[in-house]
Amino acid sequence: MKKALSISRKAGDRYITYLLLIVIFVGVQSFLNSGAASRSFKGLLIPTCAYILAAMALNLVVGVSGELSLGQAGFMCVGAFVGSLFSLLTEATIANPLIRFPLALLLGGVVAGIFGFLIGIPVLRLRGDYLAIVTLAFGEIIKTIFNNLYIASDDTGLRIAFSVDAFNEKPLAGNATYYIKGAQGINGTPQDSTFAICMIVLLIAAVIMLNFMDSKQGRAVMAARDNRIAAEAMGVNVTRAKMTAFVMSAFFGGVAGVLYSHNLNSLIATKFDYNLSILILVFVVLGGMNKMRGVMISTTVLYILPEVLRALKDYRMLIYAIVLIVMMLLTNSKSVRAFAEKVTGALKPKKKNQTGGAE
Repeated sequence: MKKALSISRKAGDRYITYLLLIVIFVGVQSFLNSGAASRSFKGLLIPTCAYILAAMALNLVVGVSGELSLGQAGFMCVGAFVGSLFSLLTEATIANPLIRFPLALLLGGVVAGIFGFLIGIPVLRLRGDYLAIVTLAFGEIIKTIFNNLYIASDDTGLRIAFSVDAFNEKPLAGNATYYIKGAQGINGTPQDSTFAICMIVLLIAAVIMLNFMDSKQGRAVMAARDNRIAAEAMGVNVTRAKMTAFVMSAFFGGVAGVLYSHNLNSLIATKFDYNLSILILVFVVLGGMNKMRGVMISTTVLYILPEVLRALKDYRMLIYAIVLIVMMLLTNSKSVRAFAEKVTGALKPKKKNQTGGAE
């Protein structure tokens, strides 16, 4: 009986999250259709969705697994460049963006997931600060690689080089096309990202992540987070459980990068530096680790707030810092948490007593 009630509560939490995303989509889309939305408001929508997805993905590692990772910007960078390169190469052959863009999302996520698996093999043997340092180094390595990567094609075929000197050793012949040009990045990526597509991807990601957290594998990850020795004693393969969460986080980080890159005409690798990884970590911590709805709300508020305060110029970042401090104090306040639980508890299904009535 208690187990059934617990399952119903978790299902209710998931449905509230799905409903929240649907309500936001309907409200914002209606506002866009009314024609009252400003250009700056429209410009914030897709990056906000991309950062929400990246923060939700990082929450699988930081909140669910209990590991400190600072490599999310690296996975976003992989997904962004792989997805953009795929779209550029197939723009002529796959003219329909409704076919091309989902393939780019899938490819960017899969390649980022492969990187996550390869990095996770040595990284997940580490814990705490050591894991954070290694993942931070991974992100910087990825950024440096793409910042020095040259890919072009001419009459002789495809040219790939990892430095400007190596690329210039042999001049391009005939009709030359640049795809990735070192520090100048990628130019001309198709603008396939739309708010509707981003919200659909967010909803699908939320369904997958929340169901994973409530699954047997997700409970094994959380058990290893709470007490590794006890989890191993109960037969949990801790390394495999944490690897699953890490690869899933990398996959959705790559998908977030694809969403982000297909909103920009020019993409450069320096956008995905360690500052972005730290910013995404701040979104997760302030939203409440292991709480997907909190992560969504904190990401939205903290990303949009600096843009809203841009008119204040010199005072903008001061107010932003004060808001960060206040949010941290509130999220760690027992009275605020009790009030939030009371409010969310009113939205959950009522527990029934043995006679069948609601308590």
